[in-house]
Amino acid sequence: MKIYPAFLSFLFITIFISPSVSDHCNAQDKKVLLKIKKALGNPYLLASWDPKTDCCDWYCLECHPNTHRVVSLTLFSDDRLTGQIPPEVGDLPYLETLLFRHLPNLNGTIQPAIAKLKNLKMLRLSWTNLSGPVPNFLSQLKNLTYLDLSFNNLSGSIPSSLSTLPNLEDLHLDRNKLTGTIPESFGMFPRKKLYLFILSHNKLSGTIPASLANMDFNTIDLSRNLLEGDPSVLFGPNKTTFEIDLSRNMFQFDLSKVQFPKSLARLDLNHNKITGSIPAGLTDLELQFMNVSYNRLCGQIPVGGRLQSFDYSTYFHNRCLCGAPLDTCK
Repeated sequence: MKIYPAFLSFLFITIFISPSVSDHCNAQDKKVLLKIKKALGNPYLLASWDPKTDCCDWYCLECHPNTHRVVSLTLFSDDRLTGQIPPEVGDLPYLETLLFRHLPNLNGTIQPAIAKLKNLKMLRLSWTNLSGPVPNFLSQLKNLTYLDLSFNNLSGSIPSSLSTLPNLEDLHLDRNKLTGTIPESFGMFPRKKLYLFILSHNKLSGTIPASLANMDFNTIDLSRNLLEGDPSVLFGPNKTTFEIDLSRNMFQFDLSKVQFPKSLARLDLNHNKITGSIPAGLTDLELQFMNVSYNRLCGQIPVGGRLQSFDYSTYFHNRCLCGAPLDTCK
């Protein structure tokens, strides 16, 4: 069979040149990624990060379909990955998602170079051994919509500057060692409706800022802190809140005076110092879960709605509550 020179040229291009032509990965991004891999001790999680292959095909990252710049870096679930967040993460300028999660041996503080990521929309640093403060520089990430710093060892106070984030929708600071008060500025987020506002399992103290009356949270969880006073500003008939968890604090207020959002489906107020009676307005709600146990409530449990569908543990250990599902009132 006669082999033509043109065919040999095509074969040469296919075998030796095509791989480089098909390498869509940006050269600078690739260089940065390999530095990140080295800084983390070349973990098995990043075994696919081979410099001879297209980085857009590597595990734990995504490239933009048109520009081929790295837009997502997600490292998770590897207890063999050790060290700190490499400063080189700040050298991926088109990054929109940065995730370090379920990495128990990731330590140090939150990397300051993250402040360089002006396109970042999601920052999730959770279930790690990160320590130190929640840094002020996070307020520079103006495109951020989702901030999750939960399940770490972060300490100190919550920076009030987070309230300047114009696009923030979800805030998770739970399961840390945060102290101090909830910033008054948290009632002044540019977006008046946040979907998730989770500050539970910390050591926060003081009262609920009056400014939070301006906010409409879909879900708010302040449970297991040292908060006190009257949190009634979190409620209100004009809000669209689905879930409120204020359990295991030191809140002290008259529950009978609270007006509830019609959208409320989950309410947990257990282990506080709440007085008054259970308002009849709760019978109008489509409640899926409720717990008012371990408080100082009195009077008859209103009949109607979902209130009798919950068992006695929803209501027990109060001062003098009575009526189904508790004992009959005398």
